[in-house]
Amino acid sequence: MVHSIHRKLPLPDHGYTYNRTMTFSAISALSPLDGRYAAKLASLRPLMSEQGYMHRRVQVEVAWFIALSDAGFAEFKPLSPGARTYLLGLVKNFSEADGEAIKTIEKTTNHDVKAVEYWLKSKFEARPELMSANEFVHFACTSEDINNTSHALQLRVARDMVVLPQLDRLVLKLRDMAHAYADVPMLSRTHGQTASPTTVGKEIANVVVRLQAACEKIANVKIMGKMNGAVGNYNAHLSAWPDFDWEAFSQRVIEAPEPLGLGLVFQPYSIQIEPHDYMAELFDAIARADTILIDWSRDVWGYVSLGYFKQKLRAGEVGSSTMPHKVNPIDFENAEGNLGMANALLKHLSEKLPISRWQRDLTDSTVLRNMGVALGYAVLAYQSLLAGLNKLEINHAAIAKDLDASWEVLAEPIQTVMRRYGLPQPYEQLKKFTRGEAMTQELMRGFIAALEIPEAEKQRLLAMTPASYTGKAADLARRV
Repeated sequence: MVHSIHRKLPLPDHGYTYNRTMTFSAISALSPLDGRYAAKLASLRPLMSEQGYMHRRVQVEVAWFIALSDAGFAEFKPLSPGARTYLLGLVKNFSEADGEAIKTIEKTTNHDVKAVEYWLKSKFEARPELMSANEFVHFACTSEDINNTSHALQLRVARDMVVLPQLDRLVLKLRDMAHAYADVPMLSRTHGQTASPTTVGKEIANVVVRLQAACEKIANVKIMGKMNGAVGNYNAHLSAWPDFDWEAFSQRVIEAPEPLGLGLVFQPYSIQIEPHDYMAELFDAIARADTILIDWSRDVWGYVSLGYFKQKLRAGEVGSSTMPHKVNPIDFENAEGNLGMANALLKHLSEKLPISRWQRDLTDSTVLRNMGVALGYAVLAYQSLLAGLNKLEINHAAIAKDLDASWEVLAEPIQTVMRRYGLPQPYEQLKKFTRGEAMTQELMRGFIAALEIPEAEKQRLLAMTPASYTGKAADLARRV
């Protein structure tokens, strides 16, 4: 049965109807990235949206067209300075209205790249110099020559201008915290049980080092592009000019700096589509950073639960609809959830995109349109995590109380010194003395006082407290 697009559909269990023709707004967006969180992704949207994709397609077509005019062909003379300036202006000033015009053309062509070609040619109509050469727009190109390079340009600028700067802000914030709390002793927990003390700063420094390494891997991924025709062999190119070095020409266009080139890394071998291996590498690298931040989000959530951190209060903010006392760690929960969403998509992108049937199928095309969604969830999470970190205040009293209630952690240094001086079964003695028992300062000092070790060593152990037993933690934290 065919339904009219204007038909009002009754929703079960509710007393209202839903009109399919409702006006789009943030509150009616299907994705929260364009709805609830739209304002937080304003920096990413122009780059990774369909508008951004069209913009890059126009950039690639213009770069290829100008390069062809400089290739030395008798049939296509070098463009005048005025024509070049005009063409580059179409790229620089590409607007939402231009994007809408291309979408209008696409309604007829049912082909998005052909619509870009026709739109660009329409901009030549008042310029005889360009009109006489308009068949060199999209010359010898397959759609994927334009698409893969456009995606590469999108990813490069999104990585360099949004993703990495957001991660850098987190690294800097965490590094500042590592230094500020370098000397604050804290009880460790391994397997959820009390363990050798550390410092708050050292535990944050661990995250800084991991995240820095992950950011370097993201930054070092080579963003690649190919422009070699329908199946990667320059077939059409050579049919027109068989003696021209099309591979070298393509490489120059791809690797030359913007705006006359694309500033990418040349991909010499491909089927119709660029293999997307670099994309998989990039998405895996971002997912690795996200995984590190999921780990940290859960840890800091736990520290808030233990009372090690308090959260700055905001006037008017409600923690619970029924429990007035609550100040929930929602920023870390939001970060964890959105990082999980990002990684689910990034994982699918990295696993699917390098796979294509024979010389190509279309499954990559629809998947690639979700790159911005994957990056959007990641960027949203980075912002939530930074907001949460900026609300934290350390609770020295709670941390100190936990340490002072955990004298059993000194069993490790005591048995280690006993080993040094050859006392019998030091581990077994401490295991029998401490395991399952509530340890106090008096009990531990009594055990130490009875040891047959040099007096200076005995006094050093007697002076030790859980808060002072932190090894090199403070130095490691300050060094990061």
